[in-house]
Amino acid sequence: MNRPALLAAAAATTLLAACAGTPMAMSKPFSQSGLPAAVQVPAGHKVAMETVGAGDITYECRVKADMPGQFEWVFVGPDAKLMDRGGKQVGRYFGPPATWENMDGSKVTATQVAVAPAAAGSIPLQLVKANPAMGSGAMTGTTYIQRVATQGGVAPAMACAQGNVGAKQVVKYQADYIFYKAM
Repeated sequence: MNRPALLAAAAATTLLAACAGTPMAMSKPFSQSGLPAAVQVPAGHKVAMETVGAGDITYECRVKADMPGQFEWVFVGPDAKLMDRGGKQVGRYFGPPATWENMDGSKVTATQVAVAPAAAGSIPLQLVKANPAMGSGAMTGTTYIQRVATQGGVAPAMACAQGNVGAKQVVKYQADYIFYKAM
Protein backbone atom coordinates (compact mmCIF):
# COMPACT_ATOMS: atom_id res chain seq x y z
CA MET A 1 0.00 0.00 0.00
CA ASN A 2 1.45 3.44 -0.90
CA ARG A 3 1.86 6.16 1.70
CA PRO A 4 -1.15 8.35 0.65
CA ALA A 5 -3.46 5.31 0.62
CA LEU A 6 -2.13 4.23 4.02
CA LEU A 7 -2.72 7.73 5.47
CA ALA A 8 -6.24 7.83 4.01
CA ALA A 9 -7.06 4.42 5.53
CA ALA A 10 -5.69 5.51 8.92
CA ALA A 11 -7.73 8.73 8.79
CA ALA A 12 -10.91 6.82 7.91
CA THR A 13 -10.30 4.37 10.76
CA THR A 14 -9.76 7.23 13.22
CA LEU A 15 -12.93 8.98 12.01
CA LEU A 16 -15.01 5.78 12.35
CA ALA A 17 -13.65 5.17 15.86
CA ALA A 18 -14.51 8.74 16.86
CA CYS A 19 -18.04 8.37 15.50
CA ALA A 20 -18.51 5.09 17.35
CA GLY A 21 -17.88 6.85 20.65
CA THR A 22 -20.21 9.76 19.88
CA PRO A 23 -23.75 9.47 21.28
CA MET A 24 -26.46 9.32 18.63
CA ALA A 25 -28.36 12.52 18.04
CA MET A 26 -31.78 12.67 19.69
CA SER A 27 -34.53 11.60 17.33
CA LYS A 28 -37.05 14.21 16.32
CA PRO A 29 -40.17 14.36 18.49
CA PHE A 30 -43.03 12.22 17.21
CA SER A 31 -45.21 13.94 14.61
CA GLN A 32 -48.71 12.71 13.93
CA SER A 33 -49.03 14.75 10.71
CA GLY A 34 -48.78 11.62 8.54
CA LEU A 35 -51.47 9.71 10.43
CA PRO A 36 -55.10 9.35 9.35
CA ALA A 37 -57.25 12.07 10.95
CA ALA A 38 -59.30 9.47 12.87
CA VAL A 39 -56.33 8.47 15.04
CA GLN A 40 -54.79 11.91 15.54
CA VAL A 41 -54.83 13.27 19.10
CA PRO A 42 -56.94 16.42 19.50
CA ALA A 43 -55.21 19.79 19.88
CA GLY A 44 -54.22 20.72 23.42
CA HIS A 45 -52.18 17.59 24.13
CA LYS A 46 -48.44 16.97 23.85
CA VAL A 47 -46.27 13.88 23.62
CA ALA A 48 -45.22 12.79 27.10
CA MET A 49 -43.57 9.45 26.30
CA GLU A 50 -42.76 7.32 23.24
CA THR A 51 -42.48 3.55 23.56
CA VAL A 52 -42.14 0.50 21.36
CA GLY A 53 -44.30 -2.43 22.39
CA ALA A 54 -43.16 -5.90 21.33
CA GLY A 55 -44.78 -9.15 22.33
CA ASP A 56 -47.74 -11.41 21.74
CA ILE A 57 -51.44 -11.14 21.00
CA THR A 58 -53.62 -14.12 21.90
CA TYR A 59 -56.64 -15.09 19.79
CA GLU A 60 -59.27 -17.74 20.55
CA CYS A 61 -61.44 -19.67 18.10
CA ARG A 62 -65.09 -18.97 18.99
CA VAL A 63 -68.59 -19.22 17.54
CA LYS A 64 -69.51 -15.91 15.86
CA ALA A 65 -71.94 -13.89 17.95
CA ASP A 66 -75.54 -14.34 16.72
CA MET A 67 -74.31 -16.61 13.91
CA PRO A 68 -74.57 -20.26 14.99
CA GLY A 69 -72.47 -22.57 12.85
CA GLN A 70 -69.97 -19.83 11.93
CA PHE A 71 -66.64 -19.35 13.65
CA GLU A 72 -63.95 -16.71 13.97
CA TRP A 73 -60.68 -15.87 15.71
CA VAL A 74 -61.43 -13.42 18.52
CA PHE A 75 -58.88 -11.08 20.08
CA VAL A 76 -58.28 -12.20 23.70
CA GLY A 77 -55.51 -9.87 24.79
CA PRO A 78 -51.96 -8.57 24.46
CA ASP A 79 -48.82 -9.26 26.46
CA ALA A 80 -45.95 -6.99 25.44
CA LYS A 81 -42.91 -5.23 26.85
CA LEU A 82 -42.79 -1.46 26.44
CA MET A 83 -39.32 -0.13 25.63
CA ASP A 84 -38.09 3.42 25.28
CA ARG A 85 -36.49 4.50 22.00
CA GLY A 86 -33.12 3.36 23.37
CA GLY A 87 -34.36 -0.22 23.89
CA LYS A 88 -34.63 -0.11 27.70
CA GLN A 89 -37.79 -1.67 29.13
CA VAL A 90 -39.95 1.02 30.73
CA GLY A 91 -43.16 -0.95 31.23
CA ARG A 92 -45.57 -3.48 29.86
CA TYR A 93 -48.87 -3.67 28.03
CA PHE A 94 -51.34 -6.42 28.88
CA GLY A 95 -55.04 -7.18 29.14
CA PRO A 96 -57.90 -7.49 29.37
CA PRO A 97 -58.66 -4.82 30.11
CA ALA A 98 -56.04 -3.09 27.96
CA THR A 99 -53.54 -1.80 30.53
CA TRP A 100 -50.30 0.13 30.07
CA GLU A 101 -48.10 -0.14 33.17
CA ASN A 102 -44.87 1.77 33.76
CA MET A 103 -41.97 0.22 35.71
CA ASP A 104 -42.68 2.80 38.46
CA GLY A 105 -46.00 1.03 39.14
CA SER A 106 -48.31 3.67 37.64
CA LYS A 107 -50.76 2.36 35.04
CA VAL A 108 -53.68 3.35 32.87
CA THR A 109 -56.54 1.63 31.12
CA ALA A 110 -58.28 3.27 28.18
CA THR A 111 -61.32 3.30 25.92
CA GLN A 112 -60.97 3.01 22.16
CA VAL A 113 -61.86 6.19 20.26
CA ALA A 114 -60.91 5.24 16.69
CA VAL A 115 -58.97 2.86 14.46
CA ALA A 116 -57.49 3.24 10.98
CA PRO A 117 -56.10 0.64 8.59
CA ALA A 118 -52.41 -0.22 8.75
CA ALA A 119 -50.21 -2.07 6.27
CA ALA A 120 -51.44 -5.47 5.13
CA GLY A 121 -50.80 -8.13 7.77
CA SER A 122 -50.67 -5.62 10.64
CA ILE A 123 -53.20 -4.72 13.31
CA PRO A 124 -54.86 -1.32 12.81
CA LEU A 125 -53.59 2.01 14.06
CA GLN A 126 -55.56 3.03 17.13
CA LEU A 127 -56.40 6.03 19.31
CA VAL A 128 -57.60 5.46 22.88
CA LYS A 129 -58.69 7.91 25.57
CA ALA A 130 -56.99 7.13 28.87
CA ASN A 131 -58.90 6.67 32.10
CA PRO A 132 -57.42 8.30 35.22
CA ALA A 133 -54.11 6.70 36.13
CA MET A 134 -53.75 4.26 38.98
CA GLY A 135 -50.72 4.93 41.16
CA SER A 136 -48.40 7.87 40.92
CA GLY A 137 -45.69 8.11 38.28
CA ALA A 138 -45.10 8.36 34.54
CA MET A 139 -48.68 7.40 33.62
CA THR A 140 -50.21 10.09 35.83
CA GLY A 141 -51.97 12.67 33.66
CA THR A 142 -51.99 10.53 30.50
CA THR A 143 -54.91 11.66 28.33
CA TYR A 144 -54.50 9.72 25.08
CA ILE A 145 -52.46 6.82 23.72
CA GLN A 146 -51.83 6.20 20.03
CA ARG A 147 -50.86 2.84 18.56
CA VAL A 148 -48.88 3.48 15.39
CA ALA A 149 -46.20 1.80 13.24
CA THR A 150 -47.85 -1.57 13.75
CA GLN A 151 -46.22 -4.79 12.51
CA GLY A 152 -47.99 -8.15 12.60
CA GLY A 153 -50.52 -9.11 15.24
CA VAL A 154 -53.41 -10.04 12.96
CA ALA A 155 -55.62 -13.07 13.62
CA PRO A 156 -54.10 -16.46 12.74
CA ALA A 157 -54.38 -17.72 9.18
CA MET A 158 -55.24 -21.26 10.32
CA ALA A 159 -58.88 -22.28 10.11
CA CYS A 160 -61.25 -21.63 12.99
CA ALA A 161 -64.03 -24.23 12.89
CA GLN A 162 -66.22 -26.47 15.06
CA GLY A 163 -63.31 -28.86 15.60
CA ASN A 164 -61.06 -26.27 17.24
CA VAL A 165 -63.49 -24.01 19.14
CA GLY A 166 -61.72 -22.88 22.28
CA ALA A 167 -58.26 -23.28 20.75
CA LYS A 168 -55.91 -20.36 21.34
CA GLN A 169 -53.20 -19.08 19.03
CA VAL A 170 -50.50 -16.57 19.89
CA VAL A 171 -49.11 -14.21 17.24
CA LYS A 172 -46.15 -11.83 17.46
CA TYR A 173 -46.56 -8.12 16.99
CA GLN A 174 -44.84 -4.79 17.46
CA ALA A 175 -46.23 -1.25 17.65
CA ASP A 176 -45.24 2.19 18.82
CA TYR A 177 -47.33 3.49 21.72
CA ILE A 178 -47.28 7.27 22.00
CA PHE A 179 -48.53 8.69 25.32
CA TYR A 180 -50.00 12.20 25.52
CA LYS A 181 -50.78 14.60 28.35
CA ALA A 182 -52.78 17.83 28.34
CA MET A 183 -50.73 20.98 27.77
